[in-house]
Amino acid sequence: MKNYSLILLALVFFVGCKDTPKDDIKETAVVKTYTINQFMANENAFANGFSPDKSRVLMTSNRSGIYNMYTVPTEGGEFLPVTQSDSASVYGISYFPEDERILFRMDGNGDEIFKIFLKDSSGIKRLTPEKNVRALFQGWAKDGKSFYYSSNERDPQAMDIFEMDVASFNTKLIFKNVDAMDFGGISADKNYMLLSKSINTNDSDLFLLNLKTNEKTKINETVSKNSPADFSPNNKSFYYTTDADAEFSYLMKYNIEDGSKEKVLEKDWDINAFYFTHNGKYQVMFTNEDAKTKMYVTEVATGKEVDFPEIDGQAINGASFSRDETMALLTVGSSQLPTNTYSYNIASGEYHKLTDVLNNEINPNDLVEATVVRYKSFDGLEIPAIYYQPKQASATNKVPALVWVHGGPGGQSRQGFSSFIQYLVNHGYAILAVNNRGSSGYGKTFFRMDDQNHGDKDLKDCIAGKDWLASQDYIDKDKIGIIGGSYGGYMTMAALTYAPEEFEVGVNIFGVTNWIRTLNSIPPWWESFKDALYLEMGDPNTADSVRLKQISPLFHTENVTKPLMVLQGAQDPRVLKIESDEIVEGVKKNGVPVEYVVFDDEGHGFVKKENEIVAYGRILKFLDKYLKGEDKLNLEAEKEDSTEVN
Repeated sequence: MKNYSLILLALVFFVGCKDTPKDDIKETAVVKTYTINQFMANENAFANGFSPDKSRVLMTSNRSGIYNMYTVPTEGGEFLPVTQSDSASVYGISYFPEDERILFRMDGNGDEIFKIFLKDSSGIKRLTPEKNVRALFQGWAKDGKSFYYSSNERDPQAMDIFEMDVASFNTKLIFKNVDAMDFGGISADKNYMLLSKSINTNDSDLFLLNLKTNEKTKINETVSKNSPADFSPNNKSFYYTTDADAEFSYLMKYNIEDGSKEKVLEKDWDINAFYFTHNGKYQVMFTNEDAKTKMYVTEVATGKEVDFPEIDGQAINGASFSRDETMALLTVGSSQLPTNTYSYNIASGEYHKLTDVLNNEINPNDLVEATVVRYKSFDGLEIPAIYYQPKQASATNKVPALVWVHGGPGGQSRQGFSSFIQYLVNHGYAILAVNNRGSSGYGKTFFRMDDQNHGDKDLKDCIAGKDWLASQDYIDKDKIGIIGGSYGGYMTMAALTYAPEEFEVGVNIFGVTNWIRTLNSIPPWWESFKDALYLEMGDPNTADSVRLKQISPLFHTENVTKPLMVLQGAQDPRVLKIESDEIVEGVKKNGVPVEYVVFDDEGHGFVKKENEIVAYGRILKFLDKYLKGEDKLNLEAEKEDSTEVN
């Protein structure tokens, strides 16, 4: 719930728990360095499901420079383009259950006002309203004759639920969302709907709505985090996760007929998701175990856990099953290697690699594997973090470092490959991705620790991360900067503003700098979450505005003394461009070097390769100049030569 602006810039992987040994003296490794073009030639590709006859797989990939749809044979082979957009990114949803038609979505260059489209033999057709209406696919009906979607066409602040028939494409409103609820699924017999209502950024109420009688039943009895999971195949019960009277979310079952509940499973970490495959043969569960996704698949009839193959020593962190439950699409990757997709025949155990996303010019041995570390913050609280150490670092070849702050508030740096992080590490920068207090995945007590305390203790956790870096023998303690996007961008600006001598440079990627404006201008479709966000951050329309102004870097730019870089998408609906315009203008008045990069065709996160190449290449040049010190002698002259790129 709290991850309202989590960005996909810092997905990382825990593989151990150790500090860098103080007495480990090694020779400096010889590592080939690669250009930003080579790293951005890595492909991002993900599967959208099997064709009805399972002969092909629908894929979404950015191999063309932006996201488009492709098909690939189930046993691997050539990608065939389905769309060839050269402007707005296209994201696949799925094949139709019984024919070759395809659903997909697009927005306006990152404005997040998505539309649902149909691709068939005659071309492309838009299925949802064109003007200022956001629509999101919410799943297929059990019989495959219709699908559900949410849309704010009736009221910009209300995401109603509609059902669209796939023969006529006629729609009907099945839930008028007048109470700012969040949709949680519909039973296969279409008699029941699950809904949730945010209380705060951790806690939410769960409701069961009888679609025949319109009777709504509240499921939880205490204030806690309650998230809908799935209905049972026989429609007699449903499953949900809750953290009632516990630190971590566990799995519960609710029997619809008599209202009884039973605990199904509890682990030492959060259970994030649970669902049944199409006909109920398997149940699939995902947990968040020390920032690493773990998947459990169980055969319902026998209760036996399904074994999946070990592929190249990497983790299987996701599976999507065919409707007949004979095959699965597996996602496989690590922090050192990007995620690939495999098709898997469950009965035979055969699997086929569908993607090969690492640029063949890059030797994977030149990339680094992340390790988990934990360090004590100013008050003794243990902070988890993910550490990337350049292979060329040694006690005799100390390297500069960056504290990396994830998005949020309430996000988490966790498993996954990041071309950008590997690019920086490959060029000699150590990175510590901190999961400061307020991050998800470490229990609800830890999660709540930054509520209405932003820019204070969470910032001190980042500073403690800098101190941990400075204590490592392989790090140049005088060359440590801070970087982050969205909420991490806010933390970057907070560090430069409220602790101006702690970090040598800051890189702010579309970060919040004026909380009063941001909280007043959140997109209308976030209405269901607005009150919860106000509870955590503060209500800008009340006396909370005094504190919000105090923690907003925009009003304290005179404190910034270190070089700053800001990157922004002009179409960003979450952090408006004016936020970055004004922070740049304010800091420039100090005579501090400022670089500003704006992309007219991006939103909250950069998705076009040509823009990523510019953005990340510019960041490295900025760091080389102002942190690594390759042009340190000219620093004073540069104070009067701030630059802006559009």
